[in-house]
Amino acid sequence: MKKKLLCRSWRWLRLSAAVFFVMVTAASGQLAFTFQQNHPPQPQQPERESEYAHHLIRIPGDIVFGGLFPMHEHLVLTDHGGGGGGAAGAAAGLGGGGLEFPCGAIKEEKGIQRLEAMLYALDLINDDPHILPNITIGAVILDTCSSDTHALDQSMEFVRSYMNKDASEYQCESGDAPRYVPHKPITGVIGASFSTESIMVANILRLFKIPQISYASTSAELSDKSRFEYFSRVVPPDNFQAQALVEMVRQLGWKYVSTVAVEGDYGEKGIASFVTLAEAAGICIAVSEKILRRAEDADYDRIIERLSQKSSARGVVMFADEDETRRMLAATMRLNKTGQFLWVGSDSWGAKLHPVRDQEFAAEGAITILPKRSSLAGFDAYFKALRPKTAKVCGSVGGGSANHNGGGGGGGPAGGFASGAASANASGNGENQYYRNAVKGSRIYNCRNPWFRQFWEQHFKCRFNSSASASGHSSSTLPECKGGDKLTYYEQEGLVPFVVDAVYAMAHAVHRMIADVCGHDARELCDELKPAPSGRNLLKYIRNVNFIGPQGQPVRFNKDGDAYGSYSFYQYQRHGSKYDYVRIGDWSASLVLNMSMLAWPNSTRGTIPRSICSDSCPNGYIRNFQDQCCWSCVSCREDSYSFNDTCVACAPGYAPNRDYNGCDKIPAEHLTWDSPWAIVPLVFTALGVTATLFTLTVFLRYNSTPMIMASGRELCYLLLTGILLCYLMAIPILAKPNVFTCSLLRVGLGFALCLCYSSILTKTNRISRIFNRGSKAGIKRPSYTSPKSQIVICCGLASIQLGGSLVWLMFERPSTKEVHPQPLTAILTCGVSNLSLVLSLLYNMLLIILCTFYAFKTRKIPENFNEAKYIGFTMYSTCIVWLAFVAIYFGTYNDYKIQTATLCVCVNISASVALGCLFVPKVYIVLFQPYKNVRTPGSGVQRSGDHRGLNKFSTSGGVSVGGGGAATPSNSQQPLASSISHPPATLSSATQSMTSLSRFTNPTTPTAATASGGGGGASSSSHNMAISTISLGSATVAVQANGSDMSRAEAERDSNNLS
Repeated sequence: MKKKLLCRSWRWLRLSAAVFFVMVTAASGQLAFTFQQNHPPQPQQPERESEYAHHLIRIPGDIVFGGLFPMHEHLVLTDHGGGGGGAAGAAAGLGGGGLEFPCGAIKEEKGIQRLEAMLYALDLINDDPHILPNITIGAVILDTCSSDTHALDQSMEFVRSYMNKDASEYQCESGDAPRYVPHKPITGVIGASFSTESIMVANILRLFKIPQISYASTSAELSDKSRFEYFSRVVPPDNFQAQALVEMVRQLGWKYVSTVAVEGDYGEKGIASFVTLAEAAGICIAVSEKILRRAEDADYDRIIERLSQKSSARGVVMFADEDETRRMLAATMRLNKTGQFLWVGSDSWGAKLHPVRDQEFAAEGAITILPKRSSLAGFDAYFKALRPKTAKVCGSVGGGSANHNGGGGGGGPAGGFASGAASANASGNGENQYYRNAVKGSRIYNCRNPWFRQFWEQHFKCRFNSSASASGHSSSTLPECKGGDKLTYYEQEGLVPFVVDAVYAMAHAVHRMIADVCGHDARELCDELKPAPSGRNLLKYIRNVNFIGPQGQPVRFNKDGDAYGSYSFYQYQRHGSKYDYVRIGDWSASLVLNMSMLAWPNSTRGTIPRSICSDSCPNGYIRNFQDQCCWSCVSCREDSYSFNDTCVACAPGYAPNRDYNGCDKIPAEHLTWDSPWAIVPLVFTALGVTATLFTLTVFLRYNSTPMIMASGRELCYLLLTGILLCYLMAIPILAKPNVFTCSLLRVGLGFALCLCYSSILTKTNRISRIFNRGSKAGIKRPSYTSPKSQIVICCGLASIQLGGSLVWLMFERPSTKEVHPQPLTAILTCGVSNLSLVLSLLYNMLLIILCTFYAFKTRKIPENFNEAKYIGFTMYSTCIVWLAFVAIYFGTYNDYKIQTATLCVCVNISASVALGCLFVPKVYIVLFQPYKNVRTPGSGVQRSGDHRGLNKFSTSGGVSVGGGGAATPSNSQQPLASSISHPPATLSSATQSMTSLSRFTNPTTPTAATASGGGGGASSSSHNMAISTISLGSATVAVQANGSDMSRAEAERDSNNLS
């Protein structure tokens, strides 16, 4: 009766503790989701489930470690009655109603192997005289059933000693009254497996300050020590795993992959880390799918269908538990999609056989990852020697205690495990009754693992008689288990070595703590550490452990309680008719991949299948996205390069480099001497310089001849100098721009043109003033018409341009610059704008306009003086040339070659027009018509006493040269010996040579003139007027003197003015 009351009290206490935990976690805000699942009330569980689900292993010891392992699959019974599927459904034995039962089929690898790994490690440590000598480690091992909520419920067993008494702590012997034997408090917990389970359990263990070391939970969330202070792990977190997976995908050349994550922290946060790192690595995510906690086969089918819609994304990265992985592969088989996907599995898949069993071809080519490990050969021998317990063997083993006085394990698979069994309790609460295995020869009978018989049944597809009758199945349905069969298809589960490392890490921490508190020679717990070491102090020792584990790898933790990242990659390959995991690479800080070890289904070795939606765009192209991960390539402009899918224009003077990932400086262009645009102007310049020098030589050679003297030779020399400078300006115009050439160009170009047009302006102005004075001016000599005055005027006009250019140089220093009229073009030019250049020529334009004006004004003077006609033609041509230059120069702004050549040719043409119109006729007469370049015998000023003829004027234009007396009119034309000023033409008649005198003669009546001998005067028969003669150089012209004689000196001065 008392026992029943105690059992009821335990149930009440258990419920109270759960309520208490919910209240605490809700207040802290850390586990508000724990009991918000709103599960419907659970009906009575099936017999098979009740037979195994509530078993636990309790092994007494001086120090007790807790253990959490997923011994069974998580089972959800759906409305269709097949929720567990396969072995799970068979284990459940019923279905319907959408009800959840936590435990399904046994987990052969994650469950049985990992649990046995802990027991194996405990046996090794208890038999090791160097670790915790004479101190026995016990264990309380629970089944989480792969469910986080069930793991939380089971973990209450670890904190029971911190609350009220438990019925299992009362022992009844030989009918005596129950004796209270309290359980040892849990020193630390090994587990759990799944990250969701560890998160649940870590929160409650933190409340009771119980350290926890996981062998498989990799969620990055568990690194948050503000929430999971007492949690540590011997495996690296998922952010390292995600980084390793990203490097694997990138090294395979895959740019377009899909992801699948199981609902929960492990899957969702693991994939989130992968996606973040993948995007940074240029890997695009096609489809992201999530497997719900209670997903059915139809849900898996829909996931496969959605993955198939992105056929280019063959690579699929999965963060899913082994059960979800198995069901995903099954869905590809149902939908006939095997071979379409290239799976990349997380460490939960690892190198396990369970996900691929009976569907190996669907997983062929899959790449998986595991924390780097070395298989434990001792564990392989131990596990292969295990046999299910029998009542005969385990019931006959005598009691005893652990041999922990220094003897190590013996050789062979049974070494270290040959101690007896002892009764643990008699409560009937599902606890095992044995804590050591029984060894019979080479066989180890598993007397302490209550789930091993279920594993044996599932592995060999048989039934023990007791379980068959308990489940209601007929013994003929499945063969009877012999118990003596040898394990087949065994391969050590990937995280078994880490289970051993976790146990050893906890043991080393306890060992160091005992040594520090109780002394190095302590062989039992001292009073300071009873009944169990303090969890807060033990945590410090756990974080500081550093030893070489059974794998031969160092075991240590960082500041967050995480192991350092190191992984191995495997590929599931087919070899003949068999399949196996092949190690293909390792990752620590970087990936080392053995490409020659890769093998793909339906592909030649060495050829990696593609998982790319669109090929990468070449440099210089950007992606035009059709959707998130597919694009077409669009070319950037020729002056741009591509950067982060953006065309970036190069700065002026720069061009994209060969790789189109940056810009390089463009060499500045300029005209070279071998360019056709320079050769043509240079040839023109050479001819012009030659012609100018030839003309100058002729003028110097015939400087004293009448033709040269009458042409105004002083101004001619200045004009020839300006023409020569215009030709020579082609050199600085075409030369490579530098400070010297730019200075010379700015000063010389304007000055050369100014010198030419100043000379022409001075000459046209003199002719205009002489012949357009009007009748009222009489015979008064025009001012500043002497040669000296003309030189001064011309130089004064040119000095204005020269002074302005020099002042311009002072305010704007000569320099060079680069202009960029077009992309990818850099032109070296003088550092002056085109507008400034035009403004510098503005003064010359004014001179051209004035010259043109005077040339037009003097167009009707007598033919013999009509050099103005040639000047006019010169100026008209010059205006046309410069107007054309302005149009061409500014109309071809983008072609510096045309601009430079146009400027050079325009200057040359201007010089050539002046040279050809003003000097070629003179040179022609001097060289080829010398008879026109002489004085006649009758030239000069004739007086009455002389024996020289006097020119007679008539309206008919006839001139008769007589001597000694009177002159008679004649219609014959006598050539004179000289020309009159500008242009050089012979005086054919008095009327033609001086039209201004015609106003004083009768237009219809010829006038006879006689020279007056003494007074130098003359009289006319029809007009009482005096006529005097003026010698124009070598010519003699009669000029009206308004009724009075003009002295000889005055006549000579006027002659000098015109000459």
